Parts: sequence; structure tokens; C-alpha cells
Amino acid sequence: MMFVDRVDAGRLLGTRLEHLRGQDMVVLGLPRGGVPVAFEVARTLGVPLDVIVVRKLGVPFQPELGMGAIGEDGVRVIDEEIVRLAHVSADELAMVEARERAELQRRAERFRGGRVRIPLAGRTLVVVDDGIATGSTARAACQVARAHGAARVVLAVPVAPPEWTERLGRDADELVCLETPTPFFAIGQWYADFSQTSDQEVVDCLRQAAALSGRPIGVDSVLPRDEEIEVGAGPIRLAGRLTVPEDPHGFVLFAHGSGSSRYSPRNRFVATALNRAGLGTLLFDLLTVEEEVDRANVFDIELLARRLVDTTTWLRTLPEAQGLRVGLFGASTGAAAALWAAAEPDAGVAAVVSRGGRPDLAAPRLAEVGVPTLLIVGGHDEVVLELNRWAQARLRCENRLALVPGATHLFEEPGALDAVADLAREWFVDHLARAPQPASRP
Repeated sequence: MMFVDRVDAGRLLGTRLEHLRGQDMVVLGLPRGGVPVAFEVARTLGVPLDVIVVRKLGVPFQPELGMGAIGEDGVRVIDEEIVRLAHVSADELAMVEARERAELQRRAERFRGGRVRIPLAGRTLVVVDDGIATGSTARAACQVARAHGAARVVLAVPVAPPEWTERLGRDADELVCLETPTPFFAIGQWYADFSQTSDQEVVDCLRQAAALSGRPIGVDSVLPRDEEIEVGAGPIRLAGRLTVPEDPHGFVLFAHGSGSSRYSPRNRFVATALNRAGLGTLLFDLLTVEEEVDRANVFDIELLARRLVDTTTWLRTLPEAQGLRVGLFGASTGAAAALWAAAEPDAGVAAVVSRGGRPDLAAPRLAEVGVPTLLIVGGHDEVVLELNRWAQARLRCENRLALVPGATHLFEEPGALDAVADLAREWFVDHLARAPQPASRP
């Protein structure tokens, strides 16, 4: 099995772990790559999420080769055979450990952001990573979990080498893995997207999980629907993710930028914030796999806009969307498509939000946009900021240009994406929940 990305792997892993539902449980993600996987597992099972911070101890002259690992509370796992074969002295080992322990402490403080660690004693602890290679880090994580008084330790990963149970069977009470392929060379070969996870993404996952505490996504009473679906865009069928909170008071369709997809982590982050505010969301691929081969389609704003209009029409056929207003959230070129679609007389769009967008690409239709429009731009994204100012001057509708101070184009800076989510939430809640105005008399 090839996983799309860590989110896809986490959702599948969460389904495999359904037999644990109902236990007094905490999911512990291994930073950094294991946390997005663990977040989806925690969402699926409706349980708290925390990090379990460990650091690999690399051989001094070959740091990619692990000779052990350390964890919080002084836990250490040393592979004596590798230490012996690599001729690592006690002093060299101590120097590596001191450096890594300082980094471990820094990361633990950075990830939790002052939040108190979730109590672990007496609970079932599910340790999650994005995969197993040597297993030394996972061993340390399981030992840290036991040191905190775990009643039971479950180690769960999407992919691992066939012999992984022999290496780790004594460190956990239960081992769960979706795939154990042969041959196995590296974890990343089993992911279509195995891009590096940043510290900020870890912080964002933990912040979202904390905000969802007590309202676990994936439980029927909170999200009646949260599933992959096939979207109807006229005669075309597109892949999408539909999320419907209980008693939604509006829906938002997401239009991603060129080179992205419905799996965009930034769009998903914003979508989660909207779900918490009572808005349904639909993230979908604007093109079929065959259409994406022709790069001209990726930048065909008129085509993408028509897909948005057709999908909006399709969305209104769903029982959950009956009588509700629909907004569009666009990123990069997707923002141009959203504005173009909003200018169509048959679109029925109630509000638009652009994140780091290229509204200039919708220049022929800007003056015809008649719905409230929010343009969000990073304060340090100078080129795109000027393009948004140019476009704003041509809008004739209610509009606002909001700057996120210190942010660049991808809003990767600490707190930047939170600011985007807050701005989008306020805009959509205001304009989608607002009662329709009576028609003016001639």
C-alpha cells in the first residue's frame, strides 16, 4: 500500500485501531513526522493527543546511523553492538547524549507551548510514528510511556520492515502496523508525499487537538459526516473530503492552488477551524488525474471557476446543505478561481476568502464580484501584497485586505496560520450566518 501522505496514513491507522475505542487512552505522537499521523488517529478515536519526545543518538562520524535514543525523564536506549562496531568511546557517547538531551528539552518546551503534559498514569498509551526503520526511537518512546505509569502500551505505525515485531515485541504490549512490505529500504518509499514536518506543524496539530478536547472529530454526535467522497462537477467526478458538523449553519468550498490538492495541510488546518465554528467544509481536487497531466489546465482560471460553480450546485443537493449559504476559500491560483466563480450569476456564492491569493488572475471578472470578499496576505509577501492591493482597487463589493504581520507566502511562521484561520472563521461566520436581506424595491 502506498500512502498519499501522513494524514492519509493516520486516518487508515485510526480505523485499524477502532478496537481500542472506549478505553481510557492517550495518543502520543513522535515528533516530528509521527505527530500528523497521531493527530488523525486521535481524531478518529476521539481521545487526547500529546507528544512523546525522544532523540536519536547518531554515531559521531555517521549521524544517520543510530546507536541509540533518549527520551524525557532520563530514559536512554543504547545499541551496544553498534557502539562497539563503530568504536564509539564513552566520552564520545556522552557528548552526543548531552547535545541531544539539550535539543530534546528545547523541543518539548517548543511543542507544548507551556501546556501541561497530559496525565498518563494508569491509561492505555498509543505511541504513533510515521513508520519504523531501526526501531531505536520507538523503543525509547515505549519505555518513556512505561516510566509514566502506563497501564498498557500500544505501538502503532503505518509501515515497518517485516522483522519489526522481533525488534520491538518486548517494548510494547501490542504492536499494530498496516503494512510490512518486502523489500523494505526506507519509510519514505511508501509515501507519495513524505515532505519534512516542521516544528510549527507539530505545534499546530497539538493546538488543534487541545481545542478539540471534549469535542472529538470522528464521533457521530459531533461530526455526522467526515469522509472521502466523489464530488459531482457537471459530468465530471472529482475526489473530495466532506466534513459536516452537527447542525451546520453554512458551508465552505476550498479551492487549492497550483501544485496542491485536497490534502493541502494549510487548507485542512483552516477547515478544522471552520468545522469547530459550526461550518461544513468540502476540500476537493479541481481536476481529474488525467487533466492534471496537462499543466495548462492547472492555470486555466475560467475552467477552475466553472468547476467551483458546478460543485457548489452539487453541494446544494445534499440534505445537510439544504437552505444554507455557501462560501469559497481560495489559496494562490485557487483564489482567482474563487473570485471568478463568485462573479458568475448562477454561482450563488455568499462570501469569498483568499489566502495568499492571486486575485489579479481573475482581472476580467473582478468588477463583477458582488459578494463580501476578504483578501489575506502575509506582511512580508511583498509581491503578492502588491497584486492584492491592485485587485482590491478593482473590486466593487464589500471587501477587506487583512495583513498577517511577519508572515511570508506560505504562512509558515509561528502563529501565522492561526491568524489566517481566525480571520477566515470570523468572515464566514459573519457572512454565511447573516440573515438574507429583503429585496430592494424599485
